[in-house]
Amino acid sequence: MPLNIPNTLTWARIIMIPVFVGVYYLPDGMMTLPERNLAATLVFGVAAITDWFDGYLARSLGQTSAFGAFLDPVADKLMVAAALIMLVQLGRADATIAVIIIGREITISALREWMARVGRSASVAVAFVGKLKTAAQMVAIPLLLYNAPLLSVQSQWVGTILIYIAAVLTLWSMGYYLHRAMPMLRDSEKG
Repeated sequence: MPLNIPNTLTWARIIMIPVFVGVYYLPDGMMTLPERNLAATLVFGVAAITDWFDGYLARSLGQTSAFGAFLDPVADKLMVAAALIMLVQLGRADATIAVIIIGREITISALREWMARVGRSASVAVAFVGKLKTAAQMVAIPLLLYNAPLLSVQSQWVGTILIYIAAVLTLWSMGYYLHRAMPMLRDSEKG
């Protein structure tokens, strides 16, 4: 495992997950709920920024690695899953939405791993619909975490709309990737 700046940022993102979750489990009296919401939103925001930054640095510094390419999406999926589970527990997101998004991530990760093994990973490379899904999700989650008016806009209301949009895009992108992989899946059944 090459220890470089991008991989260090990815590891930092993974380490932020228990910090993010732990904010909501601090003893009563240490922080008010609005303070916990703000802290969790900030931790999630820093994690999202490091996600963009580690990819940028890996490319610009020529520090891409197979391990980094594996670890980066794992860190992203773990942080999003932790956030969705916390939002469900806090009553700010529907469990069905969390199951759809987390289930899709597991399914597509497994599909990508299998496609890489058969030498066809380009067939399930990130598509535009996947990027839209990620964008909707990465705006919705901090808004739902913050859960207070933001510039006279109800963050909960906007976040809820965006998380439902993210869920629809999640299903759409999963269908897209499965459709792209279907010829290889059929061929594997014949072999």
